[in-house]
Amino acid sequence: MSRMVRPRFARLDPEQQQAILRAALDEFATRGYRDASLNRVIDAAGVSKGSMYYYFEGKADLYAHVARVELGRLFDELGPFPVPDTGPDAYWSALRDHYRDLVTALTASPQLLALVRGWLAASEDPALQQVQQELERPVLPWIEGALATGQRIGAVRTDLPSGLLVAVVVGMGRAMDVWLLTRPPDESSPPDLINALVDMMRRALAP
Repeated sequence: MSRMVRPRFARLDPEQQQAILRAALDEFATRGYRDASLNRVIDAAGVSKGSMYYYFEGKADLYAHVARVELGRLFDELGPFPVPDTGPDAYWSALRDHYRDLVTALTASPQLLALVRGWLAASEDPALQQVQQELERPVLPWIEGALATGQRIGAVRTDLPSGLLVAVVVGMGRAMDVWLLTRPPDESSPPDLINALVDMMRRALAP
C-alpha cells in the first residue's frame, strides 16, 4: 500500500499543517525514525491523537510525508538539472557539480541532514524501504532520460539494457549517499570525496 498523506490533511488549515510538519521534523531529526514518538509529535503540534490518525495512518506515513515535503523543497531550491549534450566531459562535470550542490545544501540544513541520516540508519525497516522506493519512483524517468542523452553523446555505454543501467545508477547513488552522509565530519573534504564517487560511477557507465 502506498504511503501517501490522506486527502483530509490537505484540507486542513495551512497553519495547522505546518505545526504538524514542524513538530514531526523536529522529532524525526532529533531522535531518528526508530526512536521517534508519534505521541510527542501530537503533543508538540497541539492536536489530538484522534486527529493525527485522521490525517495519517501512523508513524511511517507521517515520516514519508515529511521526507517528501522537505526533500521536495530542497530540490525546488536547487532547481532543475539540465543534462548537457556537448560531450562526455561536460556531461560528467555537470553531474559532479549537481551532486556537490545537493550535498552542500543538505549539510547546510542540520534538520534535513539529520532526517536523511536517520532514514539511512533505519533503511532495513520494511516501512522505510517502501518510503524510499516511493520517493525514488518519480526520479526514475529523469534518470532514464539522462542516460539516454549520455548514450547519444558517447558518455554512457550502450551495450547493456536501459533497465540495468538505471538499476546501477540507483544502487550506486544510494550507496554513495549512505557512505557520504553518515561519515564522520572530520574525514576527507566533501569535494574530494564527491569527485572520487562520481568518477567511480563514470567508470562503471562509460563506454
